[in-house]
Amino acid sequence: MQIMEMEGWLTFSLIALSTLLALWFFKLSGGKKQPLPPGPWRLPIIGSLHHVVSILPHRTMTELCRRHGPVMYLQLGEIPTVVVSSKEAVGQMMKAGDLQFANRRTTGMQDIVGFGGKGVTFAPYGDHWRHMRKVCVTELLSSKQVRRMESVRAEEMGSLLRSMTASAGATLNVSQKVAALSNDVVARAVFGGKFSQQENFIHASNRIMDLLGGFFLIDLFPSSRLVRWLSSEERRVRSSRDVMQRIITDIIDERKAARAASNGGTCDEGLLDVLLTRQEEDSLESPLTTEMITTVLFDMFGAATDSTSTTLEWAMSELVNHREAMTKAQLEVREVLGPNRAIIASSDLAELHYMRMVIKETFRLHPPAPLLNRTNEEDCKIMGYHVVKGITFASSIFEMALANFLYHFDWMLPDESISESVDMSEKFGLIVRRSSDLHLRAIPHLCSKAMEI
Repeated sequence: MQIMEMEGWLTFSLIALSTLLALWFFKLSGGKKQPLPPGPWRLPIIGSLHHVVSILPHRTMTELCRRHGPVMYLQLGEIPTVVVSSKEAVGQMMKAGDLQFANRRTTGMQDIVGFGGKGVTFAPYGDHWRHMRKVCVTELLSSKQVRRMESVRAEEMGSLLRSMTASAGATLNVSQKVAALSNDVVARAVFGGKFSQQENFIHASNRIMDLLGGFFLIDLFPSSRLVRWLSSEERRVRSSRDVMQRIITDIIDERKAARAASNGGTCDEGLLDVLLTRQEEDSLESPLTTEMITTVLFDMFGAATDSTSTTLEWAMSELVNHREAMTKAQLEVREVLGPNRAIIASSDLAELHYMRMVIKETFRLHPPAPLLNRTNEEDCKIMGYHVVKGITFASSIFEMALANFLYHFDWMLPDESISESVDMSEKFGLIVRRSSDLHLRAIPHLCSKAMEI
C-alpha cells in the first residue's frame, strides 16, 4: 500500500518555487490579523506539509499538538486546517454550534467515491443527507430487520466458532477470521446474502480505504490543473470505485429481474430489497434513484465492515499484550453467563461491564478514524483563537464477537512464549489498521459448547 502519494520531484519543485513566491504568500496573510491558533512554521505554497508528511500522520500530529497546544493551526497546501486535540477545545467547538461544524470537508478523491455526495458518508449536511440518513436508519432499524439481523449474527458467529474449534490449537489468522465474519454479516444485511463477486468487491473496498487515508497533492491543491494532470491517485481511486459500482449494479439488475419474474413478489431480505420496494412504491419524501441506492449500499458495506473488524483486531491485540486484563475479561464473561453456553447473543451483553470498559479503552487507544474532518460554516473563536469560515477540523457485531472469543477460547501467541508480545504497528488509511495480520492460537475452553452449535 502506498500511504503518502507525494511524488518526490513534484514536491521538491513546489518547495523550490515557494521561495520565489514569498511576496505573494505574505500579501495573502496581510491586513488586520486575527489571533490564529499557534502552529509550526510554514513555507509559502506548501504551508505546513513538511511537518506532517509521514507514514503515520495522526501520530505526527499528536506530537505537534504536544508542542503547540490543543488548538493548532496547519496550512496543508491550499487547505487551512485547525487540529483540535483536547476535551476542552472540542467542548468549545461544540458550544459554538453543532450545526456550524456539521459539515465534513470532503476531498476530490472522496467525492469520486461518494458520487459527488449522493450517498451518506461523504454527503454535505443538508436536506439530502437528512433524507438519506433517515432512509437508512428507518429501514435498517425496523423491528423486522432487527429480528432478522439477530439471527444472521448468530448464524455467522456459530459458523466461525465451529471453524475455530475444529482447528483447536493451530495458529489462526485472526485478522482474516474477523474480516470474514464482518463481511458476511454485512453482506447478508445489505444484499440479503453473500454474493459471487464478494472477494473482488472487498479487495476494491480495501484499496479505496487505503488510498483515501493519505495526503495527496490532488486534495491539497484542488485548484491546480497541473497537479491533477500529473497525479495518478485519482485514476486509481476511480478504477477501484468503478469495480465496486459494476458489482453493485449487476446485483441490483439481477434483483430487479428476479422481482419482475415473481410478478411483484418481494422477500425484503436485505436493505437492497427494502430500498427497491420503496423505489417501486415511490413512498419516500424524495424520489429514490438507482444511483442513490447504489451509493447507499456502497457506503453501508464499506463503513460497517472495516471499522468492525479493525476494532476487534485491536481489542484482541491489546488483551493478549495485557494478560491480567484478558484473564479478568474472560472470568467475567464465563462467570456472568455460566457454563455450557453455545453462542453469546447480543441480549447477553448488558451485564458484561468490564468487557465494555475494554471496548471503550480500545476505542480510546485505537480510534478507527483518528482524524475527523469538519468544516465550519461561519467565523468563530475557540479558546480565544480566530477560526475562519471554511477551515477544516481534524478532530453489535463487534461486542458479540469479542464476548464469544473470550468465552469459548483461551488465547496464546503462536510460539507459546510468555515474554513475547503482539506487534502493535499501525498502517494509516481512512481506517487505521494493524500493519500486519494478527496470528494467535485459540485453545477451546472447557466450558465451550461451540462444536454443538
